[in-house]
Amino acid sequence: MIKILIVEDLAMLRDSLEHIIGEQPDMEVIGTTVDASKTLELCRNLKPDLVLMDVVTENDANGITWAERIRQELPDIKIVIMTALPEITFIDEARKARVHSFVYKNSGNDHLFYVIRSTMKGHGIYPGPEAGLPFAEQFTEKEIAVIRLVCKGKSRSEMIEELGISESTIKPVITSILDKSGFDSISKFAV
Repeated sequence: MIKILIVEDLAMLRDSLEHIIGEQPDMEVIGTTVDASKTLELCRNLKPDLVLMDVVTENDANGITWAERIRQELPDIKIVIMTALPEITFIDEARKARVHSFVYKNSGNDHLFYVIRSTMKGHGIYPGPEAGLPFAEQFTEKEIAVIRLVCKGKSRSEMIEELGISESTIKPVITSILDKSGFDSISKFAV
């Protein structure tokens, strides 16, 4: 039985993952959390075989950062990072953090189960560079810079300061990102 800890801040998705994973004959969800910063302590206590962790979680906790800490302290625990945003830098960051596997949230249940089982057998599963490219290519460099900061949990004022731009400059950039992606808020886009 593969014991899994789910780290996902969106309640509907977390509940869905818990349900579909729990229906698998060889998998068991032993815990969930909305905040990646709580994951290391949960791993110490619950001793999961695998952590399924979102990139951006509650309290702006970065799943990849916490995955790296888990890998350092508890190297036997397998980690699968997941995200809805096909941002190629997340894949690079996950590899540097020695995350075992990486999956996009829109991949489908069967692919998720394949990734979990393959990871437990010692195989790292990562999407190819082409998986995120068509989506990423539709954004300008300035839009991608804003997207990266949004995914890091930066506020609008922090983004303005970090990018050295004005409110009147960032507003149309965010509007363009939302128009191109079909989302109605930048925070929903980030998850």
